[in-house]
Parts: sequence; structure tokens; C-alpha cells
Amino acid sequence: MRDTERYPVKGRNSLYQVYDTVPFWKVVKNFVAIQAARYTPFLPMKNWLYRTFLRMKVGEGTAFALMVMPDIMYPERITVGKNCVIGYNTTILAHEYLIKEYRLGDVIIGDEVMIGANSTILPGVTIGDGAIVSAGTLVHKSVPEGSFVGGNPMQVIYTKEERSKREAENI
Repeated sequence: MRDTERYPVKGRNSLYQVYDTVPFWKVVKNFVAIQAARYTPFLPMKNWLYRTFLRMKVGEGTAFALMVMPDIMYPERITVGKNCVIGYNTTILAHEYLIKEYRLGDVIIGDEVMIGANSTILPGVTIGDGAIVSAGTLVHKSVPEGSFVGGNPMQVIYTKEERSKREAENI
């Protein structure tokens, strides 16, 4: 399941009230930093932008592909471990604005995680060390360490033990 905090709103939908929940100038700063990072081909520069301007926690050796879209409202709630690959056009959300409430949740991506292109990670999710997320996956719940997951909605394809056994057979 996802670990999110829920905040009810009255009146108009929560997105319409966005600047009651997050400062306008924070969003502008984050937008500029994210757009610069999305288009730069220099991986160390991306990590520097994320760490410096967005206050994301990004481990050494982690590579964000082109067009990755971290959360624009609450990027400081995203942690990515060491030596990860975040695939092209992946979206990592730490918020969701709904009609009668908005939700916030930390996203924690462990060490040596591979996330395939065009995946979406929802708020409040933890992806365990060594996990693999197939391209195009909607990560709507936490991913066990070392497992291989995929699909929309996400399903476990192989557990850590099943993956280890398959890899041993293919040596």
C-alpha cells in the first residue's frame, strides 16, 4: 500500500487551491530547475540541479535519463539511492491533488534500482534495493527488494528469490 498524508479541502477542488498548499515562487523555481535537468545530457549536472535547487536526495552514480519529471510541488520528498537508473520520461510524484483532498507522500527509491522508460511512480511508494521496474509501469504500491515488477497496474513478475534462480540458470 502507499503511505500518504491526506489533507481535506472545502469548496473548489484541491488543484484549484494549489497555491494555498505550496508557494507560487517555489513552484516557479522548481519548474525552471526541472526543465533544465530534463533537457541536459550531462548526468552529474542533473544530480547537482536536483540536489541544489529541489533538495532531492540523490545517491552517487545515479543516472536520470532525458525527460525525467520529478514532482514539481514537493521534490524534497523524493529520495533516490546510489547507482540507480531512472528511465526516459519517467514521472516521480510526491503529491496528488483530488477533488475533495490532496495527498502527500515520500517516494523512496533504494540503491541499484532500475526504472524503465515511461514509468509513473505515485506518492508514498518505496522501491526496495535492487528492484527492477519494467518500462511503462504504474508503480501504485511499494516494490519489494530485488523483485522485478511491471504493468499497469503494477504486478510482481518475479520475486527476489525467483529472479536469483532464473539468473543462476542462465549463467
